[in-house]
Amino acid sequence: MAHDDILSGVGPRLRSLRQRRGITLADLSAETGISSSTLSRLESGGRRATLELLLPLAQAYAVPLDDLVGAPATGDPRIHVKPVKAHGMTILPLSRGASGMQVFKNVLPAGTDRTRPDPRTHEGHEWLYVIRGRLRLVLGPRDLVLEAGEAAEFDTSTPHWFGRVDDRAVEFLSLFGRQGERMHVRS
Repeated sequence: MAHDDILSGVGPRLRSLRQRRGITLADLSAETGISSSTLSRLESGGRRATLELLLPLAQAYAVPLDDLVGAPATGDPRIHVKPVKAHGMTILPLSRGASGMQVFKNVLPAGTDRTRPDPRTHEGHEWLYVIRGRLRLVLGPRDLVLEAGEAAEFDTSTPHWFGRVDDRAVEFLSLFGRQGERMHVRS
């Protein structure tokens, strides 16, 4: 949509908003500090809308500026998760794109055979947060148990593996960044 088309729709939107709320030009002028004649010219298209005029109007009408100018929708912000089954678990990608920080929800269902460590390495840095259950994390020579609410952070060039501690399911979040990207959690 061209800028002129967007701006030409501002006046009718302003008039419609004012009339639906039963406000006179004089009342709106008193509330915004914009003269009645300027408001009338804005509504009729005789005056071009500027940010200095639209901001007090958006505040007076208690609407986002985007509503006044009829800004196009920014798209659907939802992430449509497509689960992947791999390595005895279900992995749900929670972030978009193939670069930058990647976020996953991992589910190790009860009864899976993911209990025998098979440590691997790869480039990057990882942060884990246990949502439910008990997660076993083998990290180099260390064998750790993370309870629900606990987190771990490590360089993935260290041999690592994670699995279930017992026969119950485990759910955890995993934030993974390529080399040089780190997730730091500070309290």
